[in-house]
Amino acid sequence: MTSTITALIDGSVYAAAVCDHAAWIAGRTQSDIALLHVIGRRDTGSEPADLSGSIALGARSALLKELSALDETRAKLAQMRGRAILDDARARLAEAGVADVSTLLRIGDVSETASEFEAQSEMLVIGKRGEAADFAKLHLGSNLERVVRAATKPVFVTSRAFKPIESFMIAYDGGASSMKAIDHVARSPLYAGLECQLVTVGAESAETTKRLDDGRRILEGAGYTVRPRLLAGEPAKAIASIIDEDGVDMLVMGAYGHNRIRSLIIGSTTSEMVRSCRIPVVLYR
Repeated sequence: MTSTITALIDGSVYAAAVCDHAAWIAGRTQSDIALLHVIGRRDTGSEPADLSGSIALGARSALLKELSALDETRAKLAQMRGRAILDDARARLAEAGVADVSTLLRIGDVSETASEFEAQSEMLVIGKRGEAADFAKLHLGSNLERVVRAATKPVFVTSRAFKPIESFMIAYDGGASSMKAIDHVARSPLYAGLECQLVTVGAESAETTKRLDDGRRILEGAGYTVRPRLLAGEPAKAIASIIDEDGVDMLVMGAYGHNRIRSLIIGSTTSEMVRSCRIPVVLYR
């Protein structure tokens, strides 16, 4: 049975990167791609108008009719734009050699809609920022954290532009979500043949050494040559520094970990890690 990855597409500059990364994932996993564009309810209707006061009944009725017509026009334009975005994305995937592509246009909340389609997907692919945050480099897309928090499947957060992926790093803290990440890496063709680093952050101890050894053995059992590393310092900075120094192409981590790495996704440091990282990040819960 062919698996499906769902790629969330909007009108941001990240849309092209979402397509390119989705094509790479589909090629390695032999998956179909479902392109999903969600039209927010605010894009299909006007704000409720305050018609109280001394407006005459006839004028009020005429205004309501005009507002209704405006809402209908806005809804049609939003759907036309959404279809155009999906058509462009499908054409880009076709150029990349991906033939099995379906398109989904929905009205509603992005996080809720993504959760609805997640059940039939192996992975969600989403850009780091959406349309409202294209040029706000210090802010993540408003929907990203909500999608990650609600997801039970892996979430692939793309970088702004695609580049060939030849290596990856797993940020490992021994918690349930990072164990899930290692287990998925060990079984998934997505990572097969890529260079692998396994990194944990903390003071050197019997516990941290055992943690690294446990993760390394699982990965080596799956055929990986693993470079285990124990880093000192604050997790986000230590991991980001090694990524830059070693030219790592992709980061894999648990979305809700334990100890200090937990803050990579919860609170201000979450956002700092995914925001400052210029490579794709695959998140597991």
